[in-house]
Amino acid sequence: MVAQYGGRAAATPKAAAEGQDFVMACVGNDNDLREVMLGADGAFHGMKKGAVLVDHTTASAEIGRELYAEAKKRGFDFIDAPVSGGQAGAENGVLTVMCGGDAEPFARAEKIIAAYARACTLMGSTGSGQLAKMVNQICIAGLVQGLAEGLSFAKKSGLDIEKLIATISKGAAQSWQKENRYKTMAAGKYDFGFAVDWMRKDLAICMAEAKRNGAQLPVTTLVDQFYAEVQNMGGSRWDTSSLMARLER
Repeated sequence: MVAQYGGRAAATPKAAAEGQDFVMACVGNDNDLREVMLGADGAFHGMKKGAVLVDHTTASAEIGRELYAEAKKRGFDFIDAPVSGGQAGAENGVLTVMCGGDAEPFARAEKIIAAYARACTLMGSTGSGQLAKMVNQICIAGLVQGLAEGLSFAKKSGLDIEKLIATISKGAAQSWQKENRYKTMAAGKYDFGFAVDWMRKDLAICMAEAKRNGAQLPVTTLVDQFYAEVQNMGGSRWDTSSLMARLER
């Protein structure tokens, strides 16, 4: 990445964070995040007082609150800021960022985040960014399953997919998922987005939070089971639109 884009590499998160006004992170899950932040060579050991650490990992609200409290003890700020938009959104600088934390450090960090996001919103106190991302993933799960069923139905009915999409896109069935995934789904290609393994990780976070707050997630729970079937089909690294593959086995 340094060879392609410039900048410099650091051997550890601590070394990367030392002396910086803003530190951005994006890793896999709660355990990864805790190690990268608080481990022996973690970023928290290199943060200077008054700096802001922005975490773009999709993780639990609990770990966001834990890291916020620890950051405050050490004299710097922490913003939980999961993103939506996938790899393409990141590469094109058009991510949507959902943030939780204090208003003053958010206002400072927002100017930096604007370099790679088209929308950045402070949702509320610490953990609110993660909770907003959970809503995002809950909505996507149901949308993709509906799109997969609709396209599968259309193919079996002998409809012209291009004409169909051009028509229903002008009505209430319009969605980002449909516009960006229908071609590859109809062609049985699933290498263009967020991987099934990561989606299942995210949905597990959603369902765990639902147990705590009493929300009912019947469709999300069912779609998570469908993704487990896709994994068993060898689709762990396929993108989330591969729910279509399950219907066409």
